[in-house]
Amino acid sequence: MSNNTILEIKDLSTNVGEEKTPILRNVDLTVDRGETHIIMGPNGAGKSTLGFSIMGGPSYEIDSGKIIFEGEDVTELSPDKRAMKGIYLSFQNPIEVPGITMRSFLRSSLQQLTGKKIKFSEFNKILEEAMEMINMDPSYVDRDVNVGFSGGEKKKAEILQLLVLKPKLAILDETDSGLDVDAVRTVSQGISAYKKKYNGTLIIITHNAAILEALDVDKTHVLVKGRIVKSGGAELIDEINRNGFEKYIDG
Repeated sequence: MSNNTILEIKDLSTNVGEEKTPILRNVDLTVDRGETHIIMGPNGAGKSTLGFSIMGGPSYEIDSGKIIFEGEDVTELSPDKRAMKGIYLSFQNPIEVPGITMRSFLRSSLQQLTGKKIKFSEFNKILEEAMEMINMDPSYVDRDVNVGFSGGEKKKAEILQLLVLKPKLAILDETDSGLDVDAVRTVSQGISAYKKKYNGTLIIITHNAAILEALDVDKTHVLVKGRIVKSGGAELIDEINRNGFEKYIDG
């Protein structure tokens, strides 16, 4: 592992649920600081399981292997401990949190991550800057978290969290799913801002090449039946868009 490596996954096998259904099988992945990695694959391949395993999702049990973050073995750490170390995971279907405004939620989250109390005036400047990056209506942050939000608004709120919390590693799971063209553009704008302004490291799980147009992709990985069966550069995305996953599934 080089000094620039932020995440190293070694021979990771994971099961899920009470039945302990095997999902990931002997996955190896190395991500250097500041890189953008794309995870693609057919439905049911284990893409989301990989994201939840890195984050420490409680429903996902690791059978074997290790997850190393910034040189530290975090395989046994709880999700909140991993978050405090700088790992962030967006959700395909963000949950609603009635009774807590987005503003309060983000301020509380940032204080927990930094371990410092942040003045309202200072936090509001951080929040306003982040909202400007994605042209977000300021009224959103005074609504309860995701309550009554459209699908596109929920995804924008996830990107707002990304820009406010500034994690070292962001795992974006189908952030573009179900979005119209304008929403995809807004989300892409936010992801680009995270990369350029904070030198963020990204693992993006996606089916939609449109969200990647504004990004420099370092590596692309094809996940099939719980295994990474092919890795390459950005050109691999074009190949998959032309030919699909059939040859990897059959192979």
